[in-house]
Amino acid sequence: MQISPSILSADFANLESELARIATADWAHVDVMDGHFVPNLTLGLPVVEALVKVSPLPIDTHLMIEDPDRWAPAYAEAGAASVTFHAEAAGAPVRLARALRSAGARAGVALKPHTPVEPFVDLLPEIDMLLVMTVDPGFGGQGFLDVCLPKIRRARQAIRDAGLDVWLQVDGGVSVETIERAADAGADVFVAGSAVYGAEDAAGAIERLRELAARPHPH
Repeated sequence: MQISPSILSADFANLESELARIATADWAHVDVMDGHFVPNLTLGLPVVEALVKVSPLPIDTHLMIEDPDRWAPAYAEAGAASVTFHAEAAGAPVRLARALRSAGARAGVALKPHTPVEPFVDLLPEIDMLLVMTVDPGFGGQGFLDVCLPKIRRARQAIRDAGLDVWLQVDGGVSVETIERAADAGADVFVAGSAVYGAEDAAGAIERLRELAARPHPH
């Protein structure tokens, strides 16, 4: 069970110290938004390049951008350890996943809440992580969509059926109230923004989330 706090909820003026606050996590989750694929605009390649240099954790980039076929490989080349692109935006997802892997990153595919998992099952051998969004992408601080839980279960079953070691990430509204439901459904990597950065003690919040996710879940 891995925790990947989202710096979308961090203080953007002090990102180096904000990364230090989450040093006990597994990843630092960086949301890249282009103002086109999603209505918001956050940060891009130059900031990710700077974060890679100072982060105590590997960088987990989630690209909510149009034309990832063109732009995503640069994030892997910049040193992001995991690069996730949206299935809805990629023209040639297999080629892109292979390009990310050959640049040294883990390749991830993200699905919006309304995007079914079934059309992408054949992609699983080409990727290292599947991200099931549990909010509509583009804004931080939204509530967890329980309607996505059956999809997480189907994704976990598809990974199991394929006999693959593909991580299953959830992103959106993950908190002490929701993480057990997501873990029970089969998720094993959890993106948490305000649940970590909104806490006085970020390390304590990370530990609590990890404990809750790791509780035995009867299947």
